[in-house]
Amino acid sequence: MISLAVYLFILGLCFGSFVGALTWRIHKNMDFVKARSQCDICGHILEPKDLIPLFSWLYLKGKCRYCGKPISMEMPLVELTTAAIFVLSYLFWPTSLDLAGNLVLFVTWLICSVGLVALALYDLKWMLLPSKILYPTLLVAIVGQFIYLIGYAPNKLHYGLSWLAAVAVASGIFLIIFTVSSGRWIGYGDVRLGLITGTLLQTPGKSLLMIFLASVLGSLAVLPLLATGKKSLSAKLPYGPFLIFSTYLCIVFGDSLISWYQNLFLP
Repeated sequence: MISLAVYLFILGLCFGSFVGALTWRIHKNMDFVKARSQCDICGHILEPKDLIPLFSWLYLKGKCRYCGKPISMEMPLVELTTAAIFVLSYLFWPTSLDLAGNLVLFVTWLICSVGLVALALYDLKWMLLPSKILYPTLLVAIVGQFIYLIGYAPNKLHYGLSWLAAVAVASGIFLIIFTVSSGRWIGYGDVRLGLITGTLLQTPGKSLLMIFLASVLGSLAVLPLLATGKKSLSAKLPYGPFLIFSTYLCIVFGDSLISWYQNLFLP
């Protein structure tokens, strides 16, 4: 278990580095496959030795090798966040990974989590959930769920209907809000994000829990800003990161949270 956790941590660091490069290149309208990484300040093309996840930043003491200017802590934080998601998902995965079907869902989640971290970062920085990240992540989620549905689901009809209901809740609720408010209350990117989160969450109960947790976390984050006058009630805030973090909580702990609630209020 420890050796696999270490491997996942290193793998998560590498994918976190990819997330940082991906979001920057998409924002700059660069070819995110062929473009070379470069210093944001001096524009110098970075060498492979400058791109070792986390360790290059630590070795260079957070400064560019070529211009000596400070490098933002954003990159190591994104790398560590992705690595933490990989490791914690493995340690707290709610089903046995000895079963092939559960392993399919786990690998699907890890791959999709890379796209979700990229979406959260992009939304935090530029208040947008770009299609270039949304749709590939959705495709991976659908393929993974379809493989599980066809090859491993014990009750295919029930699983398929539950999947559709989960998507209807995760995306449909936001579609209604978007339509009623003509896009003033919520962005269409959150509607499309619901296609991903609903597909990954698999059940309407977890989708509802995800929306509830995201609302609570969003409120807790915005209340101090309102109290200190840093934000007004009319200010727009990125909602995607809260939905994405809540999706992680529901995938890993959703069944336990729902069982706890049912035992507490519905004896």
